[in-house]
Amino acid sequence: SMQCFPGLVLALSSLLGALALLQLSLYLRVPSRYGKHEERLCRARGRLPARCAWFLQELPSFLVPALLLALRSPPRLEPLGCRLLCCLFCWHYFYRTFIYPFFTRGRPFPLQLLFFGMLFCIYNGFLQGYYLIYCAEYPNDWCTDIRFTSGLLLFLLGMGINIHSDLLLRQLRKPGEVTYKIPQGGLFTYVSGANYFGEIVEWFGFAIATWSLPAFAFAFFTLCCIGPRAYHHHRYYLKTFTDYPKSRKALIPFVF
Repeated sequence: SMQCFPGLVLALSSLLGALALLQLSLYLRVPSRYGKHEERLCRARGRLPARCAWFLQELPSFLVPALLLALRSPPRLEPLGCRLLCCLFCWHYFYRTFIYPFFTRGRPFPLQLLFFGMLFCIYNGFLQGYYLIYCAEYPNDWCTDIRFTSGLLLFLLGMGINIHSDLLLRQLRKPGEVTYKIPQGGLFTYVSGANYFGEIVEWFGFAIATWSLPAFAFAFFTLCCIGPRAYHHHRYYLKTFTDYPKSRKALIPFVF
């Protein structure tokens, strides 16, 4: 059966950090070409409906840890803190795989980006699941440790902001509409990328609760991946809508 190789965890976590810096260098100045940043000339290329694409992209992040757990004999995930951490990761991706896609009203998704998204979800799902199921060692009272409790609170806060912001974005469009409008309410009162801010807070909370290199590498990747997208969304809104609130920041309330 599979066993823990600390060198593998270190190598995969380091590569994830390097991929984060690559994402930042690629998309800090030019946004990734999908959604509102899509070039018109590219729209005829292969793509899938948004609901199908999001389901396929996020599914490996749920299935891979579940498969790793099924292959673990006997089941490990002790103590309680370790079980809770694995559940948090799978809970997020259960929502992103089986709930979020069936309510989204986004535009058709490019197949090329879907392919790379699926590869990343397989990679990260393996890294986080492998570490928690085969390598992580926590004291029996980890679920009362300040790192776990504060991280859990941040995770739940971030997930709440993310889900609420997604709901507000969906309400901007009637079924069949593809036009973009100014988001209103919730944290959108202060930032253009409220949904992205929520997800970043969520994964940094997970990293603190897990207190592990793989989780911090993933949180850093999330920041480098969707942080620039929030910035480009902000610039798009300012250019497109003359009445866009000038007091809003791109990503972090009152700061950026």
